[in-house]
Amino acid sequence: MRDPLSVLTDAFTSFLFGKVETTRLPVRTSTGQAQAVYLPTAAPGLGDSGVIIGREVYSGKGYIYDPFQLYGQQLPAPHWLVLGESGNGKSALEKTYVLRQLRFRDRQVVVLDAQGEDGVGEWNLIARELGITPIRLDPMAALDHGIRLNPLDPAITTTGQLALLRTIIEVAMGHSLDERSGFALKVAHAYVNETIVERQPVLMDIVEQLRHPEPESAEAMNVAIDDVRAWGLDVALVLDRLVDGDLRGMFDGPTTVGIDLDAPLIVFDLSHIDRNSIAMPILMAIVGVWLEHTWIRPDRKKRIFLVEEAWHIINSPFVAQLFQRLLKFGRRLGLSFVAVVHHLSDVVDGSAAKEAAAILKMASTRTIYAQKADEARATGRVLGLPRWAVEIIPSLTPGIAVWDVNGNVQVVKHLITETERPLVFTDRAMTESSADHELADDALRAAELEAEERAAAFVEQHLGDSESTVA
Repeated sequence: MRDPLSVLTDAFTSFLFGKVETTRLPVRTSTGQAQAVYLPTAAPGLGDSGVIIGREVYSGKGYIYDPFQLYGQQLPAPHWLVLGESGNGKSALEKTYVLRQLRFRDRQVVVLDAQGEDGVGEWNLIARELGITPIRLDPMAALDHGIRLNPLDPAITTTGQLALLRTIIEVAMGHSLDERSGFALKVAHAYVNETIVERQPVLMDIVEQLRHPEPESAEAMNVAIDDVRAWGLDVALVLDRLVDGDLRGMFDGPTTVGIDLDAPLIVFDLSHIDRNSIAMPILMAIVGVWLEHTWIRPDRKKRIFLVEEAWHIINSPFVAQLFQRLLKFGRRLGLSFVAVVHHLSDVVDGSAAKEAAAILKMASTRTIYAQKADEARATGRVLGLPRWAVEIIPSLTPGIAVWDVNGNVQVVKHLITETERPLVFTDRAMTESSADHELADDALRAAELEAEERAAAFVEQHLGDSESTVA
């Protein structure tokens, strides 16, 4: 026990000068031991305003992301690139993200749905749940009064119509139009727009005018009428494919009445189109320009344009340039472009490498699901990911991804609610029993736990066990 005099002295000193704090001596320990003594700190999140994605794996914190909320100080552009091999959760992420965004009244989404089964697109169930009819572009259905989109729709500006016609032709031909062919197309388009006023002009009007140009067209440039006809022959043959070829019925008539461009969700179902044919980039070009001139408006709405199988766009230089122009609307009119790609090599090694690089540069958000080690290293080099993130990408389990939001890199587990599950996992919802769901959930939880343990071990190993002095 302390003697009474010491106790009295301490009490008197505390009364005069306040309580005297003791100084803790330094503790010499290792990093491995220090993580138990001193609680770790988590990387800062992206704020608490927006759409919840799931939770950050290492800290357990909720992970919230919204390009419209982050745009400005934290995000220079609202565009988003999603990468990963099939079966790892890209589709589930896209669908829940859209469903959660649509809870905001000022959001509107367009989806180009290039995948599907049982004769319908992958987004069919979500569209039906929301009371929306997908715009199904199908050559066979189009012949039987199906959906049509008219490249010469009066809702598209004259300049936009001509740009769209050029893009269609260049995609189909695989090279740029020369000056003479471009002139023949221009004069044919101008004549059709000037003379056909009682109805919507259609592609067949352009084809006929290219085959039989007006003498005034030749006189304007002081050339022979046969020369103008010869210059436009290849152009007419390409457009004839949309009128009387394998793509007939979809673009060779007036735009179908009743397409609701004010609906919160617009789904273009492209699942009946061969993804490896020239038809796909032609479709993408027509849909892209049609949306640019009819959908994107300065009305303060925040719009999301989600494209699956996006390498079909970026691999065509002409279509990639068109979508580059669309991306620039992100800042001026509030458009977020979401491109879903299986492998980065699909686009960076393609014929449109220059255009692909420009589009990738505009995407300030990148989400990378599991990839093979070689692909992960290539992705890391192109996107500038930190080494630790590249190392763990091959070991990621379904539903877990590396998120890079303008340099803020975190590992995030995507969470799906019970309400969303039957809409997201469409095939499982139709074929699995409740017992199957329970078994699948147990297996998923076990895989997640194993992945988190491996990740923690990896971080500890790379931090090392070097001795350090901690105050």
